[in-house]
Amino acid sequence: MPTWLLKSEPSVFSFAELQRDKKVVWDGVTNATALKHIRSMKKGDRAFIYHTGDEKAVVGLAQITSNPYPDSKQQNEKLVVFDLVPDRLLKQHVKLARVKADKRFKDFPLVTIGRLSVMPVPPELEKALLDMAGESFTADTLRCWK
Repeated sequence: MPTWLLKSEPSVFSFAELQRDKKVVWDGVTNATALKHIRSMKKGDRAFIYHTGDEKAVVGLAQITSNPYPDSKQQNEKLVVFDLVPDRLLKQHVKLARVKADKRFKDFPLVTIGRLSVMPVPPELEKALLDMAGESFTADTLRCWK
């Protein structure tokens, strides 16, 4: 099951709001590369939620609960969205500075393409982020974030 990193400006939409709402349509993405990544998503994929702005940190875990579909609010069929539910807040937020300082992330789009809002997270970096967040890393963690 693939894992993604989704960026959000917390003053616009925060992880706390995702937890409050329990299920949201992840929309507003217009970057061609980010949309390509969204089109690759599948129901059941996992996601790290990253707060941009002043916070600049990976803050939570979520689950993608639909395959991508056209954004009914837009008249552009290229704009796609997906449904997302929260899992949990990370034990420790993982600051961007910490990610940048770790050589394992030197080619990771969070470090190399600062404005990209949706990106895949390779399994070895998924494990590294979970470790940095103080989360136990087991086969179950990878399978269902539990």
